Amino acid sequence: MRTPQPIPRDASQQARDAWATATSAPVTTEPASPPQQPNRSEKASRLGCVALEKSYRKGDLVIPVLRGVDLEVTSGEFLSVSGQSGSGKSTLLHVLGLLDAPNVGEVHCDGRRIDNLTEPKRDELRNQNFGFIFQSYHLLPELTLLENVVAPLAIRFSTLRWWSQRKAIHERASEIIEKVGLGHRIKHRPSELSGGEMQRAAIARALIGQPRVLLADEPTGNLDSATGQEIMALLASLNEVQQLTIIMVTHDERIACQAHRIVRLAEGRVETVNQAA
Repeated sequence: MRTPQPIPRDASQQARDAWATATSAPVTTEPASPPQQPNRSEKASRLGCVALEKSYRKGDLVIPVLRGVDLEVTSGEFLSVSGQSGSGKSTLLHVLGLLDAPNVGEVHCDGRRIDNLTEPKRDELRNQNFGFIFQSYHLLPELTLLENVVAPLAIRFSTLRWWSQRKAIHERASEIIEKVGLGHRIKHRPSELSGGEMQRAAIARALIGQPRVLLADEPTGNLDSATGQEIMALLASLNEVQQLTIIMVTHDERIACQAHRIVRLAEGRVETVNQAA
């Protein structure tokens, strides 16, 4: 039985509203300051959870999805979470990334508990610390590739700060787009991109905010084998060169084995933890 997923917040509408605000005339006064570069030098615990439990209700039926999951991911680690459909992989990723809240247990990031923060604080931390890659890309169809990539910073910054740093933001976005191999597509809209190109665009968007953790939910799930391997090579390079911490959910064992470590879930519990080959 497939796990019922929670109704997500309308992130697409939030991005659209932020983009409309950011591209209108500035109306506030706030001193600009550059985004902080995260320190990844220590191999300390980056993200983890303790005794995590999560259930969903369908009518009168309560469906347990996570049943006491303990997990620790160190700085610079590339971890894959595998398991059959309905094992709780995506739910675990959503809870770790503050897209959903646990019923029981705690989530910790850089040594502090984060699941019990107020909603505005959770939103701020999620925007500044996590980059998300989804199987279905979630690009806004009316925006160009460049506009999609800079959208998270349109959400993060005030209108004045956006306008004062707009040139620098676009330059950084263009550099990232070049690095993921899409420099020739920068003015194209999602409908003009292939599946692999849309996933590369989603990766660029996830990187624009200089996240501490990249959370990837089935990043190769909609791609053919060759294109999937290209995406995996890109993720491996980001992890090796930038020491970016990556947590990737996948049902494909061939993909899972390309991470440093594999955590396998079964019926909402950690079944095994293995070093990848």
